[in-house]
Amino acid sequence: MTLAQPLAAVQFQSNWLDILTSPFMQHALIGGSMVALAAGLLGYFVITRQNAFAAHALAHIGFPGATGAILVGAPLTLGLAVFCVGGGVLIGLFGRRLADREMATGTILSLATALGVLFAALASANARTTTSVLFGNLLAISRGQLVVFGVFTAAVVLVLAVIARPLVFASVDPEVAAARGVPVRTLGLAFIVLLALTITMAVQVVGTLLLFALVVTPAATALRLTARPGYVAAISVGLALIAVWGGLVLASMIDLPPSFFVVSTAVFAWVVVLAVTAPRRGRRTPTNPAPDTHHHHARVPVSTV
Repeated sequence: MTLAQPLAAVQFQSNWLDILTSPFMQHALIGGSMVALAAGLLGYFVITRQNAFAAHALAHIGFPGATGAILVGAPLTLGLAVFCVGGGVLIGLFGRRLADREMATGTILSLATALGVLFAALASANARTTTSVLFGNLLAISRGQLVVFGVFTAAVVLVLAVIARPLVFASVDPEVAAARGVPVRTLGLAFIVLLALTITMAVQVVGTLLLFALVVTPAATALRLTARPGYVAAISVGLALIAVWGGLVLASMIDLPPSFFVVSTAVFAWVVVLAVTAPRRGRRTPTNPAPDTHHHHARVPVSTV
């Protein structure tokens, strides 16, 4: 079979408006939007706290939870949440310094991967569901999952509304924050739990292998435009929403996996912004941003959870 044959089967669907307004697509739009909101809000902190590897690892740590749930017949979201939150807490407890955190993350990730392989082998009859965990299945989100997503998203938004200001301070300069009485350790654990809840949802949208497209890429794109935390969060949420909505519209028009279009849209925005802002790199490189405070010596932390 040549490449032209499968490509020839990919055709424009003239009834895409009907598909877009169908119940399963409406579920996908609502669920994807909640994931985009939570992921966009947390993306700034993931980058500032140098937690990108932890975020990637948590997605894979959730894999044995998902395959274990398949094996015992439990809800997929429950299995993901238990392993993601449990793994996040362990990373937070054992990885106080950056080097320690990466070693703890790698060790926990290895164990989780081994368990995932074991559970997947035992649940081989459900290989199709296992594949959806790796690559996401946005179109399969049920009404029950939407309720869980709503609870998780509300928790992320409400907790962030309370801890956002001290969390920014603790993320940018943990030593100064600790000296001023900010509970840096507690904030780090709270953040990693919120991240675990968000990843639990995001895995079901884009899968463990494509997670960065919603959790990291929109925030990384926003940080090329501004270093102000509030603006980064707003732009990041907007870009994540555009990626989800655009991906679903394109999937309605062309019968291909929506996760491909979601990721492609997010990456395309990142590439465009990189190209537009490249001439300004000599003046500003907000890869490791610091918010506007009176501490002009603020630096990116190396010892946060």
